Amino acid sequence: MKKRLVALTGLIISAVLVISACSSNGGSGKTEVKVGSKNFTESLILGEMYALALENEGYKVDRKLNLGGTLVAHEALKKGDIDFYPEYTGTGLINVLELPPNSDAKTVYDEVAKGYKEKFNLIWLEPTNANDSQGLVTTKKIAEKYNLYKISDLVKLAPELNLAAVPEFEEREDGLKGLNAFYGKMDFKSIKLFDYGIKYRVTLDGEADVTVGFTTDGDLTNPDLVLLEDDKKFWPPYFVAPVIRGELNEKDPEVAKVLNKVSAKLDNVTVQKLNAQVDIDKKEYADVAKAFLEEQGLIKK
Repeated sequence: MKKRLVALTGLIISAVLVISACSSNGGSGKTEVKVGSKNFTESLILGEMYALALENEGYKVDRKLNLGGTLVAHEALKKGDIDFYPEYTGTGLINVLELPPNSDAKTVYDEVAKGYKEKFNLIWLEPTNANDSQGLVTTKKIAEKYNLYKISDLVKLAPELNLAAVPEFEEREDGLKGLNAFYGKMDFKSIKLFDYGIKYRVTLDGEADVTVGFTTDGDLTNPDLVLLEDDKKFWPPYFVAPVIRGELNEKDPEVAKVLNKVSAKLDNVTVQKLNAQVDIDKKEYADVAKAFLEEQGLIKK
């Protein structure tokens, strides 16, 4: 009788442990993954895409999207508050590793991959073909009035123009601080801070004359906007890729395979169209992400 009780107790304990283990990972037997993103349209779309792809493969996902800027997202990743988020090679090079700019895409990727692994045990997965490089944008009206088509022209024209900046742009080495050191001082008539979502609207409305642009922005399909030529080649390549914690990558390498499949479908034209659906057509970023993955056959309808 005593042996039966001991055996029964052992079975109950084993069952409890199994149930507990299943509960902690959503019952799928797979790792729970905390997905992060920055606080602008493109990053939200990408974060949601990666999250949906993981869920499609049976992973339980904890979404921590819209975290903030680069430093906020990077710190969250280092601390383990998130397991990965989409980052840009140029940003990793200049703002995180504080290395000098370089115009060669492979060199930049290799440098950030090496630096992140050695300093933080963070892994850069396969990059997309979407190069979201920075730029400065004006309106067609202002461009024609001042003959403003190159960034170098701003050194003399800035005192007559108002700049609509975005968070972090004034202080970043790949922002106004770096531009001033590289091109020469751009002493704008005024600099006001605006959210990413309204920077083009305030420029088109005449509240500002120049704003910060990104080459995959959906708004740049508008013929009334002009992307200024980076004629001295200040900005490095900004190819986007998921950056994942080394511990998770070692524990479950299948996560990287799922994310890389999504990344392989992304290029400049594709991402610009996705951004336009949110910023111009006013669709929800989650709906846009889901529809794209379904269209590409990466998740079930």
